[in-house]
Amino acid sequence: MKKLSCIIVEDEPIATNIIKTYLEQISFLELEATFTDAISALEILNQKQIDVIFLDIHLPKLKGIDFLKTLSYLPKIIITTAYEKYALEGFELEITDYLLKPFSFERFLKAVNRLQKIPATHTFHNLSINERAHRFINVNKKMVKIYIDEIVYVESLKEYVKIYTSEKQIVTKFQLGELEEFLNNNNFLRIHRSFLVAKNKIDSFTAEEVEINGTSIPIGRTYSLLVKKELENI
Repeated sequence: MKKLSCIIVEDEPIATNIIKTYLEQISFLELEATFTDAISALEILNQKQIDVIFLDIHLPKLKGIDFLKTLSYLPKIIITTAYEKYALEGFELEITDYLLKPFSFERFLKAVNRLQKIPATHTFHNLSINERAHRFINVNKKMVKIYIDEIVYVESLKEYVKIYTSEKQIVTKFQLGELEEFLNNNNFLRIHRSFLVAKNKIDSFTAEEVEINGTSIPIGRTYSLLVKKELENI
């Protein structure tokens, strides 16, 4: 299994050291950095993909829950706190687990094992109920916002994918199947081992191909029955 990158945001040195010690025994997690406040953690989140945050609630400058609400995307979150009263609010933000201090290694292990059952790609929290669904994609070490409803289709380039939107093309490091999970949107349909298309952007289709904005995209033999069933039921 690919290692998941993680950071610790915790202002208590003893708690930080305990989590670091526990992490040293977890083979699928890789600690990138530790921070004593949430504001400092923002820099690394803007620079690279972080899969997991171990986050305290009571932090200086900005509280943990308020910090989560400011993010345009959420890595997997494991709350570490001495206060039970924030549990409901935390789970409303779709956190992975809520650890009450002091917690044992066994309890910590149970929490991180849940990460293996959940796709390691990012889930997203919209800042406004009226905001269009979007994702931030890593493009040349910069996180670029892409609105999901602008994606027309995606082409696999082995370890990379090319995302075709209504206005631009973006290349980013993803396997096509991983990107499909990352987008987490029922409008996208895998029609070929190398192509993922937005169903609502399809202009026409035959048994062999679909046409989108004048571009013909092949339907793979193993996908043909599923594609036919999906498109005929739209």
